[in-house]
Amino acid sequence: MTDASLIKCVIIDDEPLAVDLLADYVGRTPGLSCVSATIHVMDALALVQQGRADLVFLDIQMPELTGIQFMKIIRNSCDIIITSAYAEYAIDGFEHNVIDYLLKPVTYDRFMIAVRKFKARHGSANPTIIVKEQPDHIFLKTNNRLQRIDLNNIFYIEGLRDYIAVHTANGKILSLESMKNLLAILPADNFVRIHKSYIVNKSKITFVEKGGVTLNKINLPIGDMYREEFMKGVRKV
Repeated sequence: MTDASLIKCVIIDDEPLAVDLLADYVGRTPGLSCVSATIHVMDALALVQQGRADLVFLDIQMPELTGIQFMKIIRNSCDIIITSAYAEYAIDGFEHNVIDYLLKPVTYDRFMIAVRKFKARHGSANPTIIVKEQPDHIFLKTNNRLQRIDLNNIFYIEGLRDYIAVHTANGKILSLESMKNLLAILPADNFVRIHKSYIVNKSKITFVEKGGVTLNKINLPIGDMYREEFMKGVRKV
């Protein structure tokens, strides 16, 4: 694919962590190119007005200029995908013919659905642009920053009351992310839920028994509602 055929993306959000997360999503997606990922809405506005963006990932609530004001200024000069923590702005967004409205925290699979909608609007018949590559890492929010975690280092993820614990070869990492959202961004070929409190990396399993699995010398139970699906997956490995 030539550079000319790439979808030029601009990311605008006043939260640096949100900018970094979307930039990572764009970077791992074939067919997308990140022209700018910024917290400075006026800089992004200048890029759009110069015709340097095909698709903008736009926050709604920003101090210099709101997302709604931004869309009124650019007047449909490029496509918009809104990213917001507030569902109540959805109607305003769709009145401006936005591609999609993503509620934070944005998962990679939901991000990809929005990208597919962009491609469908523009009639692309080239599916290679939206093929999901198998990631080799994820980013999780920990202590007000995004931490990169290599998937090969993960043994299992434990769901606790208000947060999750990612058990890796280098120790335990805590995050406020939910088990549901984490499953959405982890590659299903490698990670499987075996219990309401546990997701395991299948490549790290050493033993599978009737009541549980063993990995890294740790025994974890298999929940009744997950057992049948898990055993089907294990037999395919």
